[in-house]
Amino acid sequence: MTTLARATDTLTRDALTVLQPGFAGTTAPDWLLRRLGEGLASVALFGRNVTSPEQVAALTAQLRAEREDVLVAIDEEGGDVTRLEVRTGSSFPGNHALGAVDDVGLTRAVAAELGRRLAAAGVDFNWAPSADVNSNPDNPVIGVRSFGADTDLVARHTAAYVTGMQSAGVATCTKHFPGHGDTGVDSHHAVPHIDVDADVLAERDLVPFRAAIAAGTRAVMSAHILVPALDPDRPATLSRRILTDLLRGELGYDGLIVTDGIEMQAIAGTYGIERGTVLAVAAGADAICVGGGLHDEGTVRRLSDALVEAVRAGELPEERLADAAERVRALARWTAANRPADGAPDTADGDVGLRAARRALRVTAAEDVAPLTEPPYVAALTPVANIAVGNETPWGVAAELGRLLPGTETGSFHGADAGSEALAAAGSRRIVAVVRDEHRHPWMAAALDVLLAARPDTMVVEMGVPRARPRGGLHVATHGAARVCGRAAAEAIAGV
Repeated sequence: MTTLARATDTLTRDALTVLQPGFAGTTAPDWLLRRLGEGLASVALFGRNVTSPEQVAALTAQLRAEREDVLVAIDEEGGDVTRLEVRTGSSFPGNHALGAVDDVGLTRAVAAELGRRLAAAGVDFNWAPSADVNSNPDNPVIGVRSFGADTDLVARHTAAYVTGMQSAGVATCTKHFPGHGDTGVDSHHAVPHIDVDADVLAERDLVPFRAAIAAGTRAVMSAHILVPALDPDRPATLSRRILTDLLRGELGYDGLIVTDGIEMQAIAGTYGIERGTVLAVAAGADAICVGGGLHDEGTVRRLSDALVEAVRAGELPEERLADAAERVRALARWTAANRPADGAPDTADGDVGLRAARRALRVTAAEDVAPLTEPPYVAALTPVANIAVGNETPWGVAAELGRLLPGTETGSFHGADAGSEALAAAGSRRIVAVVRDEHRHPWMAAALDVLLAARPDTMVVEMGVPRARPRGGLHVATHGAARVCGRAAAEAIAGV
């Protein structure tokens, strides 16, 4: 007969195994190393944990010295959402740029090279790609993170991304199931609703996830969205109908199911993180992502205690928790078996990101536009960044233009007076106006109106979703704000 002490130890280890927590700092704190010894099987890295690839490699080596099979996860989409290059901007364009090119071989190559760099740094689990069909052009949180608004395009590039990244030994986590593209609310702040019927969901939103499953994605991330056609009562992360009946049953998926950040307000503000964690595992989730906001030992203890107590109270079947923990361990075995012997594949294609960014450009020029030969003034019309992107990562074209045209000056502007303020700051210099989702920000469109009325030769660089009509002496759509997108745009502006 199993003793209570032994049973409790197994239960606690399983509870720790399903958590994927973050932490503060660029080296592993003592509490995290101790928890790895007690059963914690995954660690999540965020921008605050990264200063360089070499530092990340040292950090992951420190983690694996404590537990060799630990899963090291990261939210590295490339493009606007980068953690490995959080201080500089990404060397890879994001999904929207790849969708604009629509070359699945290129998408596969970009994902493989990004995976190679993650593997070299000791990261073996990536919470990417986004398989969301960006069907709502006013979506405040997906946007350029999506391959596009066309279902078939998103499906084929999602599959190519999964294949490319996993060829480097890095497990993908396709997100945000059952599809976050038709939302007008950011789930970091509240619960978004998708009010369409089940047929639309099946024909539009679920198709890319089917493609990812067919391509062998090792994990799928749930969305904190309410989809009444599938479950009128609970958001997908907490819904057995969506995670177990639909994803596992109808779609036949047998890999790891991970929640989006459990501390996001869509869950934390409605159910609380402890109750949300228990409900998510009961619904069919196998791993709980936490650490984007809460990243302390107390959070890990609260969530593991909540799971243990739920099992003891009969609210969560012990078999369900054990199954979830085993799926985490199975993914760890896959990554260990597929990890390159030297930490990275032998082949590298360091220029693939820049090549992709150049191919993604869409340039519209007025007939009488004069080339830019003198250092300009770059007016960045800057929106508030969503939480997924963050405000740590630089974006724009000023730095890249400064390398090509030394003496380039820049400023950031926001709000009702942005246009007049930018005009005053520019003086007699030629203006390059940089925008991000002009169609979603009336103040930004108004600022461009002011600039173009006074200075029709103003060049416009759109680094978001290019829904607004092209205007200006030269209009460059980059389909994303990665560093390489800024470089490609600067080259087009300077004519090099």
